[in-house]
Amino acid sequence: MTVRGVVFDLDGTLVDNMALHTEAFAIFGERHGLPPFDAEQRARLDGKRNADIFPVLCGRPLTDEELRAFADEKEGCYRELSRGRLKTLTGLERLLALLESRGIPCAVATSGPAENVEHTLREAGLARRLPVVVRGDEVARGKPHPDIFLAAAARIGVDPAECLAFEDSPAGVAAARAAGMVCIALTTSFTRAQFEAAGVEPDRIVADFDAFLSQRPIG
Repeated sequence: MTVRGVVFDLDGTLVDNMALHTEAFAIFGERHGLPPFDAEQRARLDGKRNADIFPVLCGRPLTDEELRAFADEKEGCYRELSRGRLKTLTGLERLLALLESRGIPCAVATSGPAENVEHTLREAGLARRLPVVVRGDEVARGKPHPDIFLAAAARIGVDPAECLAFEDSPAGVAAARAAGMVCIALTTSFTRAQFEAAGVEPDRIVADFDAFLSQRPIG
């Protein structure tokens, strides 16, 4: 495959921050008397939009007002926890330098809300290097549907079939593959066994970007 564009998920992919999101969800759940966010729920919900996550966590439909309030509470907690603590995933700087040297355009396709996306990219020092961002609230359907990846490919003007996607969640892998992209799964949030158990089929599973670059050069 000749790669003409690259699309990155954000949380758990560009930045190894899912433990902070898990901590924020735990604080939110404790405040509201909800059961712990267990591994099975994470496999089903990680990578999805808050509009899809919170009704499942709360076990009931939510009004728009409730959804906004719950999402604002949890995401505000994440931003507080993560301030000054965010680092890019191992090997990302090397990969971005390679892509920049070859003039390969990149986009970010994330389910995160605007405030989180701006915060995370800024704290990780990526805002200027990755200015093209498509969020889940900008498309009709969230991950695992392909909408966000198709929109990201359109933003950088590359056919999805010529895009390489990087993801850390089963929902994200399913979305990228449904968009027709080659997808690399990173084991920052889920193990190889968990990806296999979820029934998704990434083209490759690696620990980080260094591992990816050591196995296969960008074509």
